Amino acid sequence: MPPFRLITFNIAHGRGLSLYQGFHSAERILSNLQKIADLLKATQADVVALQEVDEASHWTKGINLMEYLQEKAGFPFAAMGVHNRRAHPKRPLAYGNALLSRFPILTTQTQAFGHAPLGEKGFLYAELDIHNAVVPLLNVHLDYRSRKRRLIQVEHLIQFLKDRPHPGTTEPLRPIICGDFNSRAQMTRDAVAHLVRYSSSHGPCTLHPRGAGTFPAHLPTKLLSRIIDFVLLPAPYHALHCEVIKARLSDHRPVLVEIEGGPLDNI
Repeated sequence: MPPFRLITFNIAHGRGLSLYQGFHSAERILSNLQKIADLLKATQADVVALQEVDEASHWTKGINLMEYLQEKAGFPFAAMGVHNRRAHPKRPLAYGNALLSRFPILTTQTQAFGHAPLGEKGFLYAELDIHNAVVPLLNVHLDYRSRKRRLIQVEHLIQFLKDRPHPGTTEPLRPIICGDFNSRAQMTRDAVAHLVRYSSSHGPCTLHPRGAGTFPAHLPTKLLSRIIDFVLLPAPYHALHCEVIKARLSDHRPVLVEIEGGPLDNI
């Protein structure tokens, strides 16, 4: 399969480096979204996994962030996975993870880890038609406050992988997994390490990036040491190139991975 370029990016509700999106006008949010769209075009990304994306929330002035980015960055396909929804006459919320793609999206499934109307995390699963091959991808966002809660969420994720067969096989699902894990890989008793151990038990896998930090983006690059945004590639996928993009459009920095390998002509 020819290579494709994947970005994972927590866009922090379009607020940039500020602490709260509700402090901004619609014009300020749209201005920052336009800069994100320009970045996605400049990097020639084929697939973009986004976290903290609002569908219709009071704090982002009702702007559908995914639809704006899809239009301005020129992606023909998109999917939204809402895992926070609150109906309120003055302060409605609807946000979660989203996917932008230059390839057809064949199917999607959204799962929240719980039922909280605010601050709930979850994942968006999708199967993409990339060069006539079905590529499963999972876009995840884990809790930032509690290691115990993150481990429970990863167990939820692992059960999903066990219950769903890999496309075209009877084997457990082994998708590309990316997103904001709010956990560092070096923490052996935390979420990323636990997920890597599970994936490794079913075959080789690689974790990206290495070296450059992704959070918090306001620090100079040489001081950024926390990597909490990852792309986990199971064999036969492998990375031709990986970089943490030096952008200050969110409190996270985007991770770009150019991916090669995978199934051939299985559609």
